[in-house]
Amino acid sequence: MATPPPPPPTHTHSPPPNPSTPTPRPERRPSPLAFSSPVPPRFSPQRSPHDPSSSIQTPPPLLSPAVNNGNSPASKFSTPPGPPVFSSPLRPAAVPFRTSPASPQPVAFSLPSMLPTSSSPRYSNGSVGLQPQISGDTEEEFMHVGESPYVLFSAHKVLKHKKQANVPSLGFGALVSPGRNISSGPQVVQRDPHRCQNCGAYANMYCKILIGSGQWQCVICGKLNGSEGEYIAPSKEDLRNWPELSSPLVDFVQTGNKRPGYVPVSDSRMSAPIFLLIDECLDEAHLQHLQSSLHAFVDSLPQTTRIGILSYGRTVSIYDFSEGSVASADVLPGDKSPSQESLKSLIYGTGIYLSSIHASLPVAHTIFSSMRPYKLKLAEASRDRCLGTAVEVALALIQGPAAEVSRGIVKRSGGNCRIIVCAGGPNTYGPGSVPHSFSHPNYPYMEKTAIKWMEDLGHRAHQHDTVVDILCAGQCPVRVPVLQPLAKASGGVLILNDDFGEAFGVNLQRAALRAAGSHGLLEIRGSDDIDITQIIGPGEEAHLDTHETFKNDTSICILMPSVEETQSFALSMETKRDIKSECVYFQFVVRYSNIYQAEISRVITSRLPTVDSVSAYLESVQAEVASVLIAKRTLLQAKTSSDAVDMRKMVDERVKDIALKFGTVAPNSKLNRFPKELSSLPESLFHLRRGPLLGGIVGHEDERSVLRSLFLNASYDLSLRMVAPRCLMHRDGGAFEELPAYDLAMQSDAAVVLDHGTDVFIWLGAELAAQEGKSAAALAACRTLAEELSEFRFPAPRILAFKEGSSQARYFVSRLIPAHKDPPYEQEARFPQLRSLSVEQRTKLKSSFIHFDDPSLCEWMRSLKLTPPEPS
Repeated sequence: MATPPPPPPTHTHSPPPNPSTPTPRPERRPSPLAFSSPVPPRFSPQRSPHDPSSSIQTPPPLLSPAVNNGNSPASKFSTPPGPPVFSSPLRPAAVPFRTSPASPQPVAFSLPSMLPTSSSPRYSNGSVGLQPQISGDTEEEFMHVGESPYVLFSAHKVLKHKKQANVPSLGFGALVSPGRNISSGPQVVQRDPHRCQNCGAYANMYCKILIGSGQWQCVICGKLNGSEGEYIAPSKEDLRNWPELSSPLVDFVQTGNKRPGYVPVSDSRMSAPIFLLIDECLDEAHLQHLQSSLHAFVDSLPQTTRIGILSYGRTVSIYDFSEGSVASADVLPGDKSPSQESLKSLIYGTGIYLSSIHASLPVAHTIFSSMRPYKLKLAEASRDRCLGTAVEVALALIQGPAAEVSRGIVKRSGGNCRIIVCAGGPNTYGPGSVPHSFSHPNYPYMEKTAIKWMEDLGHRAHQHDTVVDILCAGQCPVRVPVLQPLAKASGGVLILNDDFGEAFGVNLQRAALRAAGSHGLLEIRGSDDIDITQIIGPGEEAHLDTHETFKNDTSICILMPSVEETQSFALSMETKRDIKSECVYFQFVVRYSNIYQAEISRVITSRLPTVDSVSAYLESVQAEVASVLIAKRTLLQAKTSSDAVDMRKMVDERVKDIALKFGTVAPNSKLNRFPKELSSLPESLFHLRRGPLLGGIVGHEDERSVLRSLFLNASYDLSLRMVAPRCLMHRDGGAFEELPAYDLAMQSDAAVVLDHGTDVFIWLGAELAAQEGKSAAALAACRTLAEELSEFRFPAPRILAFKEGSSQARYFVSRLIPAHKDPPYEQEARFPQLRSLSVEQRTKLKSSFIHFDDPSLCEWMRSLKLTPPEPS
């Protein structure tokens, strides 16, 4: 993993305070905060936003948020840069993949010259005029400051007219990724931020400053605030010494008394304690794979990581690390919650149930090797598993005083713990269980009761700063609706794997190593003209009364069980009225405690210009971001397979309405022409309606439910790949060429990689597969590329390789648009690579396809009475 450079040094220069203008600083909001920096991904280097040499830089793309249904109980509430882009010419085999920013690529933040004093409003209570930190006399300058790496807007401009702006089919919104970690990172400031005493917004680079008195004007409510004299400066250039006045994103760090020696370094991290909960009811083949994954897992952990091991079946076995190299366990019954007496005997006894890797690695290997397969002749779904009781026991040990013995020193376990459940079947025994069979006469009621119990258990885990991840594998249905609330309420994830092999092992390692904060609080503020109508993401709306501190605080607050890089929130917005101003402002603040128990306030401020012209607005639309926002709003309503069918029709109506509102009528035709500025949007939505999220590719409802939950919380890059797959063809010399995800890529002499987010497929053509040496080299290059594409992705995708004509190839074929049905001129327009093929090759390619009824993109568009968009 590439180690990112440390953040810019904290500015220690403080202009002398002006005692003549004392202004009390508002109190901090009385709410618990928590969040830790996620594992930094490997991104392109990015210079500091205020580096004078970075006027034409391209910082990594921003993260994404999530969106909620307006009909939900919480009326407004329901992670990494964009995927790398392959460019031509082709890259050599030595570097099959390069992480570079993907579109949309926001322009670097710049600090152009200030407006003259005469162009700014004048105030009588300062010796110098109110100075804007960023000038705004040209429209282009807005584009330099419109976004930050943590926020992606669906458009870089906002329509002034309410009727034009509030078109639900396209919509306007943003994807917010408050936990994202980038290589350069935000500037770190170890002091209290200045906040508006009226609305609670934070001072930022867009505020106008009275440099004579140090007062600043809030961009959200327009009120004037004091800075305790800190913003008094000889000139406006000196204001840039304050990070919050020179950068759109800043981390304010308060260490308090929790860890006085804390030094805020972006790549520093502390391994959280980990409890492994292992299913005892596995057949021999599954157990062998699981044992291999567990052995590799503990070997990969840092030596200082503390680990505990429990296994569960009809009983819960808590393994004791004090017995040296022998696997020894205390056993509790699994049919009911553990009693206080039994827990006290564990907590105050002589056993050691949480120990560091460097002291207990041989014992951990012995424990894994001692496990035996399930012996009774019962079907997998009929075996008793007391998963709920096992989680309760693990939580009790986390609360303490569970002890760790390391070199004779006894330490009490802290918070930020992670419970990882390795499950091969449903919870069918003890608290939170469901009957073995769906035919049980009381199954619906028992399932409802189990769901509520699991959700309450997840909330209990969250209260103790513990995240529960549930990693399932095998062919036995795990009753996702019952287990999902446990993971969700605690801030964890539920993942399904085909088996306990390689992909499971990778997910196990990434689940343990990803850093997570707890008790996160996301605050969202915007200009008064903007209304946030819906939020989708990993949290719930918080109702906090802050009017005693800030009388007119209209922010929306979201409680986040955990704050991680893999998360995002999708925001849907509307304009309340016609906008008169030349720009609108947005401020996103995530407050949390990281793994060092330091309180962080990450402040992200954005400004977007407003326009009258619809064409100017359409040109600023980021089609890929818009497609992800539309997909999240759609998936939110697709709770069941029947809902998914209805949502496919909704996508059709949405595309028709966008063409009607923003397109034109084609000449000599009754068909509407889709707006050329949004030419790539229909293809993304076509992938959405026929892919695994809404289409019929996924068979079991458990898998569909897990995919939906993952997608609604996922970061921008993963969300985009789950909507629209990315197709890369291996070429001679080891290079890769990016092509549209059409079935025309299935050329018999080629190898193709298809990245669909949670799955990466490698397809070998029959002619290539027949050449043993050449196919082996191509396969190796494709595997390297697939691993590079998914190196930091969580959950780790399964990587499947197969040959043309094999049964598994259907997974690959079903995710490609069947463009072979289109006329040759349309094929060449949308898939230019065809022009490089000879007549014989094209004939052979055409004859290789099997006819079926699934329409192509062009056929689908014409069925909606629309002209297919011109290729972008």
